[in-house]
Amino acid sequence: MKILFIGDIVGSPGRNMVQEYLPKLKEKYKPNLTIVNGENAASGKGITEKIYKQLLDWGAQVVTMGNHTWDKKEIYDFIDDASNMIRPANFPENNPGKGIIYININGVEVAVINLQGRTFLPPIDDPFTKADELIKEAKQRTNIIFIDFHGEATSEKQAMGWYVDGRVSAVVGTHTHTQTADERILPAGTAYISDVGMTGPYDGILGVDRESVMNRFLTSMPVRFEITKKGRSQLNGFFVTIDDKTGRAKSVERILINDDHPFFI
Repeated sequence: MKILFIGDIVGSPGRNMVQEYLPKLKEKYKPNLTIVNGENAASGKGITEKIYKQLLDWGAQVVTMGNHTWDKKEIYDFIDDASNMIRPANFPENNPGKGIIYININGVEVAVINLQGRTFLPPIDDPFTKADELIKEAKQRTNIIFIDFHGEATSEKQAMGWYVDGRVSAVVGTHTHTQTADERILPAGTAYISDVGMTGPYDGILGVDRESVMNRFLTSMPVRFEITKKGRSQLNGFFVTIDDKTGRAKSVERILINDDHPFFI
């Protein structure tokens, strides 16, 4: 099983990069399953139904979310009908949507789980306990289990990776918008990276207009953060090959596309 994951899509620059490069990435890597994180896809905060459907049209099969899941209020109107979207499973039980999805690829099922950390983020339900629950459920159907762990703290992400090592196929970190260079396969066979990075503006600060961010640090005054639409863009991703029977990862690769790292097929 070959899985391609694209990190946090930020605003229209990120969506444009997905539209342009996803076909090229599919030609190069020939993934069986493509997952994208879309929680920043609409102006940097949240997602709309139109954008969700665009991502599917462009080749995504699963859209994961994160702490900005509810920022666009229209999501309440469509998330329960969005069969290919998942939000963090450890949101409170009464939240709309779901946190796990099963995708059938030529007779082989893949479970995709979305979880969110609690360090420096809202104090939602325990992601480790929820991971235990969902892994137990998924194991009744498949050994191929992929987790998008949306978290702020690298230590919490690493803890999750080690906690589920050997029980899931991959744990990829999202949220911090800066790709880490620690991709590896843990000893019991789980692919891991602390953060896949973001897909969107390359010349901003975490995708935001850099002047406003610098002004915030210089003045300590509140500022309005806007997604920068000027300048260059980037795409950050992760590619993993998994043994269909055991669910163990066999190889991993970081994907980084920008002007300093051109894409080659």
